[in-house]
Order: sequence, then structure tokens, then C-alpha cells
Amino acid sequence: MNGALFRYIFKRVLLMIPTLLGVITLTFAVIQFVPGGPVEQMMLELKGRGEASVGAGESSGGGATYRGRQGVDEERLKEIKALYGFDKPVHERYFHMLKRFAMFDLGQSYYQHKSVWELVLSKMPVSISLGLWTFLITYLISIPLGIKKAVRAGTRFDTATSVVILIGYAIPGFVLGVLLLVLFGGGSFLQLFPLRGLTSDNWAQLSLIGKVMDYLWHLVLPITASVLGSFAVITILTKNSFLEEIRKQYVITARAKGLSEDRVLWKHVFRNAMIPLVTGFPSAFIGAFFTGSLLIETLFSLDGLGLLSYEAVIRRDYPLVLGTLYLFTLIGLVTKLISDIAYVLVDPRIQFDSQGGRA
Repeated sequence: MNGALFRYIFKRVLLMIPTLLGVITLTFAVIQFVPGGPVEQMMLELKGRGEASVGAGESSGGGATYRGRQGVDEERLKEIKALYGFDKPVHERYFHMLKRFAMFDLGQSYYQHKSVWELVLSKMPVSISLGLWTFLITYLISIPLGIKKAVRAGTRFDTATSVVILIGYAIPGFVLGVLLLVLFGGGSFLQLFPLRGLTSDNWAQLSLIGKVMDYLWHLVLPITASVLGSFAVITILTKNSFLEEIRKQYVITARAKGLSEDRVLWKHVFRNAMIPLVTGFPSAFIGAFFTGSLLIETLFSLDGLGLLSYEAVIRRDYPLVLGTLYLFTLIGLVTKLISDIAYVLVDPRIQFDSQGGRA
């Protein structure tokens, strides 16, 4: 089995290369045709400054003029293109980008004048806070609730909880966030929680316990807005997985042998029913860090990876767009591979055939 598993991992790693290359190539090609790039934005900024200078000169009665009134001259345009690397042919820029990515150099931001790695790492605390707490709270509530619903399937408890979690699933996170701010964030009613950020302004002066409490206090509203819609998927998946196992022949046999319901549920059903959930942990755990809601971050003034990616697209900060895309795609591919390997670790019955797939 080990040899087949190693061959499968090797083939999957080889397949990651064309997948990653395809994503980067497609994005790079689209960027070449998107209007309003960094060169055009700089030209518009210079023209705007020129028009402002002319207006100031005319209002003061002076006869000064500015060439921005007629546009940016050719020499300045060449300087701008050289500044952003657009003075080189497309194919040369493309292969230079691939060379950098091969050495895990994500490049330098056009506008923030920092490396993409530095920017990503600076936003990670916010994304880790939101992602980790969202993951933990979702699974710690949804799995026990799903088990309880499976055991009591068809009862009033099952019906009532299904209605509640489906209502929560139907409410968008940002709408709930606005409602929470209005009710508890100093809107029209109570001010129980802060409006923005993960820490207070005096956080550095607080004691260790005070810092922890202040951090958790700031997380209540954004985490509540983030996790409410996540309960439905995991809860229903857990319930259906347990119901499927409960109806199998080995459960009927275990009951016929006189085993108690608790022993049947926790010793036999639990181990098999948790396989699809446990194997999804790696992708859910990693994905929670890099799929933060832009609207939640904006609503609660949280400067995370979601807001960073959005601003990069709006400002046409191409190194930041391509660098973060490359990093997140690579992490996604590796996480998917780890999830597949987790099947073998959780359930040894799963084998990898000679073709490199699961049998």
C-alpha cells in the first residue's frame, strides 16, 4: 500500500504543476486586456495634478501653464512604463514572473512599496483569528448537534433545530453583521461590543488577562456574523452521515447481540460516520484562513486578506494580485492532497490502485 500511496502522491504533485501554471497563465493573460492598469492610473493622476495646477494659476491671475493640460508627454510615459515593467514585451514579463514564482518570490506591490510576502504576513493575524474561531465554533457546535438530530430524527427537536439552522443559513453574513451592529454595537439600541478592530486602543497597557478578554470581546460580533450560516452545512452532513450508518446491517447485528444504544452509537457508528467529516478537516481548516469574507472585514473594519485582495484588484496592483493568487492556489492544491491522504489515515480499508487513484 505504501508504494501505491507514494506513487499517487508523486503523480498528484506532478499534476499540481500544470494546474498552477494554467491558473497563473490565464490570470496573466486576462490582466493584459483589462483597462485601467497601473500605467493608465498614473497618467490620469498626473493629468489631474496638471489640471489642478492650471486652475490654481488661472485663479491667481498668473500666466503659468502646465503640460498636463495637453496630456502626459511621451518621455514621461516611457518612464512610467519602465517603472512598472511594462516597457518589456509580454512574453518576457511572463517568463520573468514564472522564474520569480519558482523561487517563491511573490514580487513587490506597486502602490504599497512592500513585498507581497510582507503584506500577506501582516494581514495573517486578522485572517487567522477569524478563520480559526469560525472553524472551531462551527465544528464544535455542528457535529454534536448533527449527532443529536440523527439519534432523534423525525422528532420535534429535529424539526425545530432544522428550521433554526436553515433560517440562519438563509441570512447573509453581512446582513446579520449590520443587524448586530445596530442592536449591540452602539447603533439604535445597546453598546455592548466595539465597532471595529480586534483590539482596543489601550491594548498595550492592559494586563495579560485584560488583553485576552479585550481580544475575545472584539471577536464576538464578527465571529457571530461569520459562523451562523456555516452551521447548516456541517450539521446536515453530520446528521445524514450518521443516519446512513445507523441503517446499515452491522448496526442491526450489534443491537441483536444485546449491545446498548450508547455503545453501538459511540463505538461502531461514530467511527465510520465521522470519516467524511474528519477527512474534510484539512481543507476546512486551511480554507477558513484564506476565504475570509470581504464584507465582514469591511463592516467591522478588520484589515485581513479578503480586504487586501479586493484592494489589489481595484487598484490594479498586479504583483499583489498574481502573488496572492499563486500562493492561495498552491495552498489549495496541497490541502486537497492532504485531504485525500487523510482518507487512508482515517480508514485503512481505502487503497490506492496502480493508476494512482483511490480504489
